[in-house]
Amino acid sequence: MSGKASAAAIFAESRDVGPLAAIDARVRLAAAITFLALLAVLHTAPALVAALLSALAAAFFARLPLRSTLRRMTAVEGFLLFLLLTLPLTMPGHELFRVLGLPVSEEGVRRAIVIIVRVNAGVLMAAALLSTMGTMRLAGAMSGIGVPLRIAHLFQLTVRYVAVFHEEYARLRRAMRARGFRAGSNRHSWRSLGQLLGMLVLRSAERSERVAWAMRARGFAGSFPAFAQRRLERADRLCILFWPALLIALAWLEFS
Repeated sequence: MSGKASAAAIFAESRDVGPLAAIDARVRLAAAITFLALLAVLHTAPALVAALLSALAAAFFARLPLRSTLRRMTAVEGFLLFLLLTLPLTMPGHELFRVLGLPVSEEGVRRAIVIIVRVNAGVLMAAALLSTMGTMRLAGAMSGIGVPLRIAHLFQLTVRYVAVFHEEYARLRRAMRARGFRAGSNRHSWRSLGQLLGMLVLRSAERSERVAWAMRARGFAGSFPAFAQRRLERADRLCILFWPALLIALAWLEFS
């Protein structure tokens, strides 16, 4: 599996379909950033429920692939389940009941539920607005909203080659298992894992040198070309008008 295929779990290439596909990538990136910034301060139930419903609606209109979306959400839910189990036991507050002699606080339960709803809404909205446009368009959108060009290109290369390095790590682990290695809590296992990490660093350095040679062979002179930006169209202007109204409604539900 290529690095591009591995990165598709995060940024699905050539899947930008549905009503949201007509909106410019810059507008979608700005919308995602403002939604996530507001989501970080939402605490009340009406505002959080409205934010989660908005994210579900965005995911529906983006026509996200069901299987990959559920896989992404399952990975998130594993961490949130651990949070739900531990936060009520560690946060002080009014005691609801006890589990194995440990008090479960009402404040901890509320905080855990707030975080769970907030994270799920954020992941769904980011997936709906950003994950289907591909790394090239997303990097172009970053440049279009004022992010320095070098950072946009660095993001694009990072997404591409993190997947490649992960494949290199997987090949090394398969080679170790083929030679009978089984990880355990002993000196041999820790030494072998340390050697694995060292070999991964060496191979990553060699890969980066080969990529640099290939770029220079293709005429790279130290700077990337600027991303081309199209003019905003009717769908973009409608989104620019609608999105602030959504954010204001969520803020009103939170602070009214």
